[in-house]
Amino acid sequence: YNVIYDVVDDIKAAMEGMLSPEIKEVDIGKVEVRDTFKVPKVGVIAGCYVLDGKVKRNSLVRVIRDSIQINKDMIRISSLKRFKDDAKEVAEGFECGIGLENWQDLQIGDILEIVETEEIRRKLEVNE
Repeated sequence: YNVIYDVVDDIKAAMEGMLSPEIKEVDIGKVEVRDTFKVPKVGVIAGCYVLDGKVKRNSLVRVIRDSIQINKDMIRISSLKRFKDDAKEVAEGFECGIGLENWQDLQIGDILEIVETEEIRRKLEVNE
C-alpha cells in the first residue's frame, strides 16, 4: 500500500509545482515628495520625506496625487540616495532622494506608497 500513497503524493507535489505562485502586495512605507530636481541624463529625482515605514531600493511604488492613484502599473525605484550616498533603505523620519524607472511626472505634494511583493506557493486542496 505504501507505493500507491507515495505515487499519489509525488503526483500531487508535481502538480503543485506547476501552479503559478500567488503574488501578494505588502505596503511597507509612505513617502511625501517635498521637492523635485531635474538631473541631466537621469531625469527627475524626488526629494522626499519618509512619513511612515521605510523605503527599500528595489521596491515598487504607487504614485498618489490628490488621493487618486495616477499610475496604472507599479513603478520600480531605480535609485535611492541619502544625501549624496546610495542607500539600501531609508527609515521613517528621514529624508531621501528617489528616482523612478520610466516615470518623470512627479509633483510636489505627491504621496508615494512603497510596496513589496511576496510570492506565496499555492497548494492543491484535498477533498476527503
